[in-house]
Amino acid sequence: MPAHPVCDDPCVDYPNEQAPGAPVRSGIPEHGRIPKYYVVKARIAGLLEELGEDGVIPTERDLAERYDVARETVRQAVRELVLEGRLRRRGRGTIVAGPKLAQPLSLASYTEGVRRQGLTPGRTLVTLDRFPCPEPLAAETGLTRGEPVWHLERVLLADDERVGLESTYVSVARVPRLDGDFDPDSSFYAYLKAQGICFGDADERIETVLATPREALLIGTPPALPMLLIHRVSRDTEGRPLERVRSLYRGDRFSFTTHLEG
Repeated sequence: MPAHPVCDDPCVDYPNEQAPGAPVRSGIPEHGRIPKYYVVKARIAGLLEELGEDGVIPTERDLAERYDVARETVRQAVRELVLEGRLRRRGRGTIVAGPKLAQPLSLASYTEGVRRQGLTPGRTLVTLDRFPCPEPLAAETGLTRGEPVWHLERVLLADDERVGLESTYVSVARVPRLDGDFDPDSSFYAYLKAQGICFGDADERIETVLATPREALLIGTPPALPMLLIHRVSRDTEGRPLERVRSLYRGDRFSFTTHLEG
């Protein structure tokens, strides 16, 4: 007999007297009707603590039999848990994911943020080229239209796992030897400090997006996976334009933190 059977109705009634703290309680609307896949999702989520990080969940067929539902219902439940970063695909199986990388919203570098969590940061160079600064970039950063700028694009790694994509634009005049004496696998912030350049302040904007096909290919994710996109324009301690950064992070692997004071 399958455990915890779920009826064939696409929605299931959950009475209001359901005990607080039950697995699906937080997702139940006032009318008590929830999609059947959500019940399955909550029950699969209940398995995650039992299995532990990197534990392999049962197959779709096994889960469908256990909960007496169609495999498509299980598939939808698992798909949402993957998008939320609670499960990960590995080969032909699906495993319990570890905690998300908590990156601070500060002028600290990606390298520092990843190392704080006991992981090894890394980067793979995609491109490093130079071109005349276009009008939109000049208007956004305060650089001069037509002046030479570097474009540095790198895939971000954490313990050799691809977790993001970063594009940096900086004036050639500030770092003229970037293509010769900069190690693409190292911290760009550390490089700037070694050149005597210090960060003063920055404006940052965060939004959720879907990766383009090219970005998804570089990061190694499905195009439908939500991404966290951070735009940053930085200035040095004298208020002069320093860099424009576009950082794309996997939504299933990253969260961002900040400290607020009243």
